[in-house]
Amino acid sequence: MPFTETIGAATIDGLAYIGGLARLTGGAARAVFVAPFQGKKFHFGRAVHQAMSVGVGALPITSLISFFVGAILAVNAAYELRKFGALHMVANAVAVSMTRELGPLMTAIVVIGRSGSAFAAEIGTMKVNEEIDAMETMALEPVQFLVAPKFLAMLLMVPCLTAWADFMGILGGGMFGVITAGFTWGTYISASLDALVIRDIMTGLIKAMMFGLVITAVGCQEGFSTGLGSEQVGRSTTEAVVKSIFMVVMVDLIFTTLFYITAAH
Repeated sequence: MPFTETIGAATIDGLAYIGGLARLTGGAARAVFVAPFQGKKFHFGRAVHQAMSVGVGALPITSLISFFVGAILAVNAAYELRKFGALHMVANAVAVSMTRELGPLMTAIVVIGRSGSAFAAEIGTMKVNEEIDAMETMALEPVQFLVAPKFLAMLLMVPCLTAWADFMGILGGGMFGVITAGFTWGTYISASLDALVIRDIMTGLIKAMMFGLVITAVGCQEGFSTGLGSEQVGRSTTEAVVKSIFMVVMVDLIFTTLFYITAAH
């Protein structure tokens, strides 16, 4: 196949995949925000269960990773800032980096590993066992029953996890600042708060919300596209993780660019 045909086919496949994600996300959003007002039942119990799994279940690992990332960031920032006699700027560097970028991104990667893969495995197993077909036979809409609760849970819990990750990252940076950079906890927290503006925090939370939507859409899409056989469930789970990380990085780039352009004006 000629190179141009390969590129064209890949482009068409990519656009079709993004269209499928948009259609799935739109269906889930309609089931959450529109269907209840049309007399259709929304399974809030399933959404609460998903929220507990996505949010509360991820707190320990998110806290640990964010704390160490904050400490590592402080060490690296101090290494460079010491050359310019600006060691007091460590708190500023950690606070801004965590809230704008590292907090949302590290949280998204943790959620992909825990929940995005689980979504693909759950729906993929149901697809292999023909449970999806059985649901459609019983007039149950798979998107409304399976995807919508995950959609709502991720929409709410990923920003909450990100806010907690920001706090733990700043705490990790504070540990380094207090031990080696001459800060006290009071001066470090004060310097971090002085460095932050509402825009920094909102930028991270908006990114986190978009990451949650992407992770849900990719995980569920891969689950629904699972082929026959248990081996295909593993393939779908792997594809969900790889594609989710790629899509999250692309969304991060797009929104970072948008925030930069709007801030410049």
